[in-house]
This record gives sequence, structure tokens and C-alpha cells, in this order.
Amino acid sequence: MALDTKLVLVLNDTVDPRFAVNAAVVTGLSMGGRLPHLLAEDGKDASGGVHAGLNPHPVPILTADPARLRAIHDGAREDDGLTVVGFNEVALRAREYGAYLGDLARTPAADVGYVAVALFGRRGAVNALTNRLPLYR
Repeated sequence: MALDTKLVLVLNDTVDPRFAVNAAVVTGLSMGGRLPHLLAEDGKDASGGVHAGLNPHPVPILTADPARLRAIHDGAREDDGLTVVGFNEVALRAREYGAYLGDLARTPAADVGYVAVALFGRRGAVNALTNRLPLYR
């Protein structure tokens, strides 16, 4: 049975893979914090060990060029039915969160480039923004 909602992560295809992986993890954690209802129940193995519940949604990891990634981010923010989390280049350069917030406050929106964008919401709306993007390799 197909889910009515979809969760995707889109990475900037020009970013070094080491930074892309970091951005993916931080973005995923931030998205998870906004969607606690997506966490499935814990499971037990045959020996009685408990394994933390996971997100039951498949999460395709896609890539886009910087301009398309910005368009996806901006388009998603215009749709109140979508949850969007962006990991930007200002955050990538920051060494601590306070510095990030200060640097971000001094950076015009047009100069904020994205490293990763996660989207969650209606399947059709997410598909419309991410249609035909290649999988991360």
C-alpha cells in the first residue's frame, strides 16, 4: 500500500561527499525533531535486545545542482503543507551554532546556498518538486 506522504533528502551535487554526509545527518536529525509522529515502535531481537524504532518511510537520497536545490527549497517553503529543512553553506562554514546564527543574520537570503534540503508532506507535492532528480551515488 502506497503512503500518502513522502520524505526525501536532496543533496547539492557539487559538495564534497564528506560534507554532504554530514549535511544529510544534521538535516535528518532536524527533520526528525519536527516529525516525531514518524518514529515507529521499538523492536526486539530473538535474544530480547531492544532496537530503537526507526522511521518507516523510505527516504530516497537525491541530488541536484545548486540552482535546482534552491528552487526546491524555496518552492517547498511556499507550500504550507510541506515541512522543509535546509542545511545551508553558512552552517557548513560555522564551527558552533551561535556563530552560525550570527553569520546567517548577516547573510541576505539570495546569498544563502544549500547543501541539503529535506522535504516531507503530500506525495504529489514532494514529487512535483523533486521529479526526475537522480539518486545520490
